[in-house]
Amino acid sequence: MALTYQCFTAVLLLIYGSLFLSGIYYCLRVFWCAAARMLELEFEQRTNIKFLVKLGKSGNESGEMLVQVYGVNAMKKTAVCKWVKRFAEGRESVTDEERSGRPATSRTEDNIAKIRQMLSENRRLTVRSIAEQVNIDKGTARKILTEDLDMRKVCAKLVPKELTEK
Repeated sequence: MALTYQCFTAVLLLIYGSLFLSGIYYCLRVFWCAAARMLELEFEQRTNIKFLVKLGKSGNESGEMLVQVYGVNAMKKTAVCKWVKRFAEGRESVTDEERSGRPATSRTEDNIAKIRQMLSENRRLTVRSIAEQVNIDKGTARKILTEDLDMRKVCAKLVPKELTEK
């Protein structure tokens, strides 16, 4: 589970955009601390499950003990049983393993160049059509347009943010 400070910052700025800066900072700290505490609790419970497995406790017994200790913050029974199985099979680490998956390859120099070329030919393209033509996600296309190419939409036409005489 990749939990980043930037992710929380972005979400909170959207939600609490109308609050004063100090209010946002305070909310950000509160939510960040809560998320960090939740992650800490998860690792703590996994460590306890590992200990209980070494004592020979079953998944149900371990789950019941976690509920006694953590109450409503205890891991769900299915998650407890999964971790019991993993530790019983010899796993030692309580942290998540790196997940395999498709690497982030959509925001490449080639795709940025393709989109730049497409826009030089026709500035009235939609984000959806750009994404379909380049075969990338709409969110990635939007990030390329706004962050990499520094453009924004004005009256259904993509233009550079800083308008010049050209």
